[in-house]
Amino acid sequence: MAEFTIRKASVDDVSALAPLFDAYRVFYDQKPDLKLAESFLRARVKNGESHVFLAEGDEGEVLGFVQLYPLFSSTSTPPGQFWVVNDLFVNDTVRKRGIGRALLERAERFARDSGAVGLTLSTATDNLRAQRLYEEMGYRRDTVFFVYNRLF
Repeated sequence: MAEFTIRKASVDDVSALAPLFDAYRVFYDQKPDLKLAESFLRARVKNGESHVFLAEGDEGEVLGFVQLYPLFSSTSTPPGQFWVVNDLFVNDTVRKRGIGRALLERAERFARDSGAVGLTLSTATDNLRAQRLYEEMGYRRDTVFFVYNRLF
């Protein structure tokens, strides 16, 4: 079985990462748009608005990624920063090799090193595979708050 490494992505990685990011968007029922995916990622990474870690195969191919955004909480104890695991995706051809778990472990290490209070994430109600992984890793489903969205 081929090995993989996890490392922080830079602007130089965006072109190689964009097709997988676009596949992630399609997974969540968005129309494929590689140009949009690349433009979005480039802006987030270039402007320091998110942190992206990627799983890279032996030949330098991008196997998966996790993207984190900062979130500040005035009600956590002590008040502090969370990191939102907004995007986590592994190429379906290499799933079940521990890549998703390794990406989340790297995200957790980054969050701890930055002094964050914790990580938060959400996933589709029918994404049972992801839910199992999150629960195995110690994430707990919120039973206190409902999430509401108002889309425009």
